[in-house]
This record gives sequence, C-alpha cells and structure tokens, in this order.
Amino acid sequence: MQITGACQCGAVRYEAEIDPDTIDICHCTDCQRLTGSAYRVTTAALPGRFRLTAGKARRYRKIGDSGQPSDQFFCGGCGSPLWRESADGEIGIRIGTVDQRRELRPHHQTWTGSALPFVFEIEDLPRHPDS
Repeated sequence: MQITGACQCGAVRYEAEIDPDTIDICHCTDCQRLTGSAYRVTTAALPGRFRLTAGKARRYRKIGDSGQPSDQFFCGGCGSPLWRESADGEIGIRIGTVDQRRELRPHHQTWTGSALPFVFEIEDLPRHPDS
C-alpha cells in the first residue's frame, strides 16, 4: 500500500510503501516514553520504499537493550515523532503521522507485560466523538 504522511505542522513530509499486515502496537517502556503516551503504533516501510518529500527531520539516537542503536526521527519545529530506523535499516513509521491512518488496523501487540493496565479496559469508558 502506498502511503503519505507528515508531522503536525506539515514541515516534514514523506511517502512510503508498506505492508498493512505489519502494523504493530508496542507497549514497551521505551515506546511509552518516546511517544509520551501509553503505547506506540508503527508500520514498517518496505525496504528501499521510504522517501522524504519535504523538510528535514531531526534525529535522536536511542541505544536499545540489545546494545544496537535505534534512530528516532522527529520534526524539529513541532516535535512530532515520525519514524525510527533500526541498525539494520528497517524503518518503522509512526501511524499517527500517516495520512491514510483511518484505513490501517494493527495486527498484533508486543511487550504487553509492560502495558499500562488501563489500556485493556477502555471499551466501557464514556465516548464523546465530537469533543
């Protein structure tokens, strides 16, 4: 599937080809801190199929528990997390930045042992679709 995406302010834009079956929810504590949220949702770009179309992203290098680097890319203007690149070149795109995100659905969850307890209990919370 061909996708496009951008940061919140629109300064950084990209295009990529993805396999929609690779969408993952990660509950690890690194992803919680890197997103400032309860979890991170990512889809993998197919090898060689990710390209910036506007702007330039800033990079933060995180060394994982494996000892390998994971470069986190974000907009220097608005701070939106955009994608990460692993030491082996795999690119994981943050699904919230994908223009076609409403067409995408996660297929699995990882690091559920680190999940915040409430994330599995939100089904019965009151819903306010327009607020």
